[in-house]
Amino acid sequence: MVLRLVFAEDNYLVRQGTAALLATVPEVELVRTVEDPVQLLAAVRELGPDAVLTDIRMPPTFTTEGIDAAKRIRADHPTTGVVVLSQYVEADYAVDLLGDGVTGLGYLLKERIGDIDELVRALQEVARGGSALDPKVVEGLLQRKSAEARSPLLGLTDREHEVLAEMATGKSNASIAQTLFMSDRAVEKHITAVFQKLGLAEEENLNRRVSAVVTFLDAGGRRPSQG
Repeated sequence: MVLRLVFAEDNYLVRQGTAALLATVPEVELVRTVEDPVQLLAAVRELGPDAVLTDIRMPPTFTTEGIDAAKRIRADHPTTGVVVLSQYVEADYAVDLLGDGVTGLGYLLKERIGDIDELVRALQEVARGGSALDPKVVEGLLQRKSAEARSPLLGLTDREHEVLAEMATGKSNASIAQTLFMSDRAVEKHITAVFQKLGLAEEENLNRRVSAVVTFLDAGGRRPSQG
């Protein structure tokens, strides 16, 4: 069975080169190439392809357009699989893409395009409702999970994390209370809990505040995953 494919890539040379490579594969029919997510979504609506191959970064912001389009396609066209391509291992993007499930989704590095057999296998897998993850992406996700498991921020509640995030901007307790719609006393309570959970209970108050902010920034300012 021939797999009908739509390919989205804003870079002309990459788009043409990949299209030429796919044209040599009898198992794949490239039904359309597009340059941006608007064209991609329109092509999927019109053609109902078996699979989509899309770059992550596309106009207009060159950030997560491909991921956003992939989620939309999977929601609106559940029989269409999607493989997204990235220049580098970006664990945050992988988590964003796969956070709601891996069914019908793939995440590959662009370097895999040169291995046409591997690329075709990934496209066929997502078209069947499976998943296809680049080994380097899997490694990056495992490293992220390991780092989060060791993160001192993991024990903080959501509210404590919000208070710490506001502390990192240099706000006073009063300003934090105003921003988060809390009482001054509640802010003080949360800050004390943060100090205790980060092992800063015995330091002087100013040092504790600085140390807590440094810990927050070292962790990337993110709330570690609980699952």
